[in-house]
Amino acid sequence: MGCGQLTGLGVTTTVAKTAWERGRFDARDGPRKVLFGRMYEDASIECGAFRAGGRVFCIASAGCTAMKLAPRHEVVAVDINPVQLAYAERRFAGDYGVRGIAERVVAFARTLSPAVGWSPSRLRAFLNLDDPEEQTTYWRRHLDTWRFRAALDGVFSLTALRAVYASPFLDFLPPRFGAVMRGRMERCFARHSNRTNPYARALLLGELSDEQPPPEAKAIRLVHADAAAYLERQPAGSFDGFALSNILDGADAVYEQRLFAAVKRAAAPSAITVLRSFREARIALPTNRAAEDRAMLWGIVDVRPAATL
Repeated sequence: MGCGQLTGLGVTTTVAKTAWERGRFDARDGPRKVLFGRMYEDASIECGAFRAGGRVFCIASAGCTAMKLAPRHEVVAVDINPVQLAYAERRFAGDYGVRGIAERVVAFARTLSPAVGWSPSRLRAFLNLDDPEEQTTYWRRHLDTWRFRAALDGVFSLTALRAVYASPFLDFLPPRFGAVMRGRMERCFARHSNRTNPYARALLLGELSDEQPPPEAKAIRLVHADAAAYLERQPAGSFDGFALSNILDGADAVYEQRLFAAVKRAAAPSAITVLRSFREARIALPTNRAAEDRAMLWGIVDVRPAATL
């Protein structure tokens, strides 16, 4: 199925090989949607990994990472979902944005807060802390209750998730995903200051950042394309960095091999890739910087030279 043309944003005619092409999380037929109103990926990792002045390939998504990179890099932002790409373009122009499907799912989960004893005042007191040791104590004493654990296990059970997500977005998740997510949350609270962490506030209270795009956002090149197909057409050695988001969550092994081959071909010497996943790492990876990502969601944030993919 051809991706077609998105006027003013770029052109591609390629065959999609990932679940992201449908522009939906569910398996139903229907129009594509804005899946992400914001990106829950700590772009400080990309900003620190890529050399200043380099040319960077970026999954567009909601545009957050591209905007963080734009002041110091030439950014090409690519997305296979034309609705999501058009949304990123509006954000680059200064639009505050909307809540996508991901935000609506998390908002539904937050409706359980009163039932588990999470009052707004208790959450705000927690989010105003800035000492990780104090945060850990508060978390264990007031928030990580048996009611919260039971509720999260229910929300992240496969039965519940299948009501929202098609199987390609679920097949890679680790067993007992609720317990895994609680562990990732505590890992973050034990390492990073809550007070300066916008991702914690977005997750627990639903308060999204209203940060305005930098002037350089107007120079971001937007392209409607499948990532692997786009990179296959680029000159060899043309990118110094690759912000790949969690593109492989929802892709099969064949697409993974195709993408990695395309990245290595398009990579300049010493190019760096950043690839996230909800998966748990099968073995300890020295390149995994998930604990440094303040968004707290990820099992893998793999930062490595593109040549080693």
